[in-house]
Amino acid sequence: MKCRQPGCTGTIVDGYCDVCGMPGQMMPVGAAQPGSRPATASSGPCRQPGCAGHIVDGYCDVCGSPAEQAAPERTETTVSRAVTSASLGVTAFGSARATSFGGRPVRRTRKSTHAGGQIGAGLTTVPPAPSIDPAKAVLRNPEVPLKDRVCPRCGTKVGQGAADVASRSEGFCPACGSPYSFTVKLTPGTLVAGQYEVVGALAHGGMGWIYLAKDRNVSGRWVVLKGLLNTGDADALAATIGEQRFLARVEHPLIVEIYNFVTHEGGGYIVMEYVGGRSLKQLLKQRMQTAGGEPDPLPLEESLAFLIEIVPALGYLHSLGLLYCDFKPDNVIQVGDSLKLIDLGGVRHVGDDDSPIYGTVGFQAPEVATLGPSVASDIFTIGRTLMVLSADVPGYQGDYETLIPPADELPAFAEQDSAYRLLGKCCAPDPNDRFVSIDELRQQMLGVLREVVASGRPGVASASVSSPLFEAPTVASPQYHLGSLPRLRSDATDAQADFLDRIAAEPAAARLRALSSPPARSTGVVLARGLAALEAGQPRVVNECVTELLNEDPWEWRAVWLAGLGALAREDFPAAQSAFNAVYGQLPGELAPKLALAIACELGGELDLAEALYRTCVATDAAYVTPAAFGLARVRAARDDVAGSLTALALVPSTSRGYPESQRIRARQLTATAADPAGLEAAFAALDEARLDEATATGYRTVLYRKAATLLAGGAKVSEAGTPLTAQSVGERLAECYRHLARLQDDPALRAGYVDLANSLRPWSLL
Repeated sequence: MKCRQPGCTGTIVDGYCDVCGMPGQMMPVGAAQPGSRPATASSGPCRQPGCAGHIVDGYCDVCGSPAEQAAPERTETTVSRAVTSASLGVTAFGSARATSFGGRPVRRTRKSTHAGGQIGAGLTTVPPAPSIDPAKAVLRNPEVPLKDRVCPRCGTKVGQGAADVASRSEGFCPACGSPYSFTVKLTPGTLVAGQYEVVGALAHGGMGWIYLAKDRNVSGRWVVLKGLLNTGDADALAATIGEQRFLARVEHPLIVEIYNFVTHEGGGYIVMEYVGGRSLKQLLKQRMQTAGGEPDPLPLEESLAFLIEIVPALGYLHSLGLLYCDFKPDNVIQVGDSLKLIDLGGVRHVGDDDSPIYGTVGFQAPEVATLGPSVASDIFTIGRTLMVLSADVPGYQGDYETLIPPADELPAFAEQDSAYRLLGKCCAPDPNDRFVSIDELRQQMLGVLREVVASGRPGVASASVSSPLFEAPTVASPQYHLGSLPRLRSDATDAQADFLDRIAAEPAAARLRALSSPPARSTGVVLARGLAALEAGQPRVVNECVTELLNEDPWEWRAVWLAGLGALAREDFPAAQSAFNAVYGQLPGELAPKLALAIACELGGELDLAEALYRTCVATDAAYVTPAAFGLARVRAARDDVAGSLTALALVPSTSRGYPESQRIRARQLTATAADPAGLEAAFAALDEARLDEATATGYRTVLYRKAATLLAGGAKVSEAGTPLTAQSVGERLAECYRHLARLQDDPALRAGYVDLANSLRPWSLL
């Protein structure tokens, strides 16, 4: 990738220009900033699993999924882990109600109670960063290398010198005439504003030198002085300070604190909290050094843990009407076992059309150049940060500057489909397809982290997590039925919430009558009408409600969920797969759409996809273990994998309401497949453990004794509960089973038949 600095002919190597040394990142956004790339397909068949729709005006006319975006030398995104059978592009069905129903994201109060020190949200452990002595962080010889000397206004290389001209640290840019200076302005011992004693320079940034100082007025605490731009003009300096003073009102434990704005000898400085530790970018560099110079991304669970911890800081800024604009690994500092968001230089008010915008190539959203920054563009930067932390993507500032590479180029994400979908939704080309708030994003990140952590440990989930969107699934039968799927939680923010609560317990027909003439129309009313129609077996009404909801809000994922349920009810399994796949794309951290998609795939014959999704549910949440284990057992039985089916049934916990049924199924399968002495022994044991009715238990024992008789006739040794069986004992027990079955029959003919079978086994006598 070529350097973006004006006039530079260099190439970006490892993130920095090999000529001017400038990073291929920070640059003011202007008209020349590249925008989003156009979609490659505006027509053609939809590529979502099982969808029969076609792309019209960029979106599928059935499931609403958008046409796939262009990718270098690629026509399709694939996932190496067989969870979905098509591209994982962001669907058109969105997330407007994924945090707080009704499209009203929850706002955080100004003073957050989040105190940090809990990286990983109790789900995983992240190694703490070593503490750093502030005095040792000071540069011994603060000097800007020639390769890093560029004009702060136009980016032209300056002060480089020539064969007969010495290099310069100060002067004027030959391209635009702006003054430049790379000399240290504050020397050790300098007292700034009569309060801050300079200790030394820490680093050189885009606004000049950054200094370490001690605050004489506050017990000698460590502070950082950061220079302000436009310091050569007194009026510009005053205006800059005035514009930035709002940052001093930002108070959040995850955000570096701004103490003051001061001037000194014509220069302006921001005085802020000193944050030791290391940035996430430095962490990546340290890992690379340890790996002998080879890229060594963070484990996905650590990357998610870092972001889950820090994103509330951005949510807090958004609640104040502020946008961060330049989120990236460089600006997150790990201090011990907590994090801090630093560098508020790019923070601006929502709707500010005048202040300069700074962004980072490879992180900035494509629409910023034309539409300006927004909450959606901040969320884009979070997704890009997740990708850079977790994967080695050499082209993330080039070919993949605004695109997500195919999953098979991102090993960590290829193994974690939910994480890849989370990444795709954060970085969707259309900002409307991204998460609508930091709260919503963090909620889904937590769910994805649970899945990632669960995938790395053996066994089944032991804890259950309550979802704010779905109730826990109901376990009523080992066979699928519509009522066993998780139900949507009620929307307390709906305008007709009280009315809907009053009729919630009514039978479906009664609810339909009430919903046909509600006090007033609302989204919740239409959705409730569709769900009641589903129970009442009225597919036409279900479709009407889905259409009405999506016409009003194409990002209403609950309407798509309803469409999936309707498709299952009419046994249109490809349509159900398409709908639940769309919901999964919008809620990658939720298990409900995964369970629903697994069922649709199972019924539609996509057994590999169904198994992968069932296994995710089993490993992640205890509330999903039983229905998912039954699903696994069904899938494996359909493949004639009896051993695998039995293993799945063994996952059902003994405390589950489904446990007795799992034992009955286990007994039936073992009885049907027992073919050797060991199989018979296991089947007899399963019968003893299963709580079967008399007729069923006796019938199973009859089958087993007949198999035992055959094995004994062939010379095999057979036992029951450790007691050896003989031909005589088997005959006696089989005869007793027939007599017992006869007593249980109401039909005289059947009763007589069993008696005859029992008599046929009686030993012959001469009497």
